Amino acid sequence: MTENSKLIQGRTGAWEIVMGLEIHAQVASNAKLFSGAAVGFGAGPNEQVSLIDAGFPGMLPTLNKYCVEQAVKSGLGLRAQINLKSQFDRKNYFYPDLPTGYQISQLYHPIVGEGVVEVEAEDGSFFNVGIERLHLEQDAGKLIHDLSPTESYVDLNRAGTALMEIVSRPDIRTPEEAVAYVKKIRTILIYLGTCDGDMEKGNLRADVNVSVCREGNYAKFKETGDFSFLGTRCEIKNVNSFRFISQAIQYEARRQIEILEDGGSIVQETRLYDATAGETRSMRSKEEAQDYRYFPDPDLLPLVLEQAWIDEIKASLPELPDDKRRRFMGEYGLSQYDAGVLISEQAKADYFEAAAKGRDAKLVSNWVTNEVSARLAADSKDFSDNPLPAAHVAQLVELIETSVISSKIAKEVFDHVWNGEGSPAEVVEKHGLKQVTDTGAIEKAVDEIIAANPDKAAAVAEKPQAIGWFVGQVMKATGGKANPAAVNDILKAKLGL
Repeated sequence: MTENSKLIQGRTGAWEIVMGLEIHAQVASNAKLFSGAAVGFGAGPNEQVSLIDAGFPGMLPTLNKYCVEQAVKSGLGLRAQINLKSQFDRKNYFYPDLPTGYQISQLYHPIVGEGVVEVEAEDGSFFNVGIERLHLEQDAGKLIHDLSPTESYVDLNRAGTALMEIVSRPDIRTPEEAVAYVKKIRTILIYLGTCDGDMEKGNLRADVNVSVCREGNYAKFKETGDFSFLGTRCEIKNVNSFRFISQAIQYEARRQIEILEDGGSIVQETRLYDATAGETRSMRSKEEAQDYRYFPDPDLLPLVLEQAWIDEIKASLPELPDDKRRRFMGEYGLSQYDAGVLISEQAKADYFEAAAKGRDAKLVSNWVTNEVSARLAADSKDFSDNPLPAAHVAQLVELIETSVISSKIAKEVFDHVWNGEGSPAEVVEKHGLKQVTDTGAIEKAVDEIIAANPDKAAAVAEKPQAIGWFVGQVMKATGGKANPAAVNDILKAKLGL
């Protein structure tokens, strides 16, 4: 991606967007961060609340070791520093869905420190995004305002649920890069099994910090580390889809540029993205002076980890997306693009590998990323719910490789297989779809068509590309079953090409 494509033209010159993202990922665990209450979607209001979550006096939090393990695993997946000593702090503020009047979080000493994530851009190039930290914290409850015209309802099911907040450096420069970065983080967490990545349920959402500066100022910031070269940032809270992330950034950058070009200044504030109106709206001002009165939680000892335990977790990590992409390119000879598409979902990558054993990997990749993916999308299914066994794709490719069927017939075979009519071999047998490789039968069809069209046959000598018409006629005469390579060879011999 060129630097020019990172510029937005305003009335008075070019501007650059600079972004840092805070991704809130719900830890995949059966219990909350400091209580034994269940975590899960779909329970009735306030059915998953312990006395600790409800903020009853005298209730003491007990740290969930599994949530700590999940945070360490995530940090390792982000190639980040795991801090052997971290500390939980109280972030004090009042809101009706926060019964204790504070959120237990980590400000000064997070469990995970600096890391780096390699992200693939749309054009196939790569860029790095620095990770500043990953810390553990509790989620708040939920307020529901649309059940009554006069009252708000509080559901504390989410209160106390473990979240990982992943904070990036201001290394993201375009809406497309922001989306690619969130997709990459989501993929890593799903591979690790530390977050299910379900954005519709709010299990992964992003706060996007957006600022704009004059052309060239970002380079000065990178050289000096001086934030004064960057503009004042506004934070867009809780954006929960890739499309909305992109739209919110585009709107917010334009809004800031217009204010600055009119001689105004940007107020640092928290904003919400209204997807219906396609705009960001002010939620609350967020001056640096805002004081959450952070202090170490008196009920929780500092968290001290042993290096041996971290090494044990590291040894148990699955193959991560970057490593899998490189292996697919080396082992199967796939292009960077094909490997990138396959590794975007762990279930898709596993499916491909199961089907590719001993087969033409490029051909298997095409079937998995095109036909199979399209059918699953049409049925609103993920690869994890794929009803088609990988062995069927392997058999279909084998039938093409061994010239039993042509690529064209294969699409018809696939339709029958997808509709539950059996394996590809059974479908070919049942519907008589074997390719005609008997050269005698093909030759007979060729002779008949040439004899019936002498003028066209004579014209081929002057215009060799006209052979395509004859190929089409022969395929028609054989019900599309003739081996295309054999048809071409016989036609060329008969027409003197």
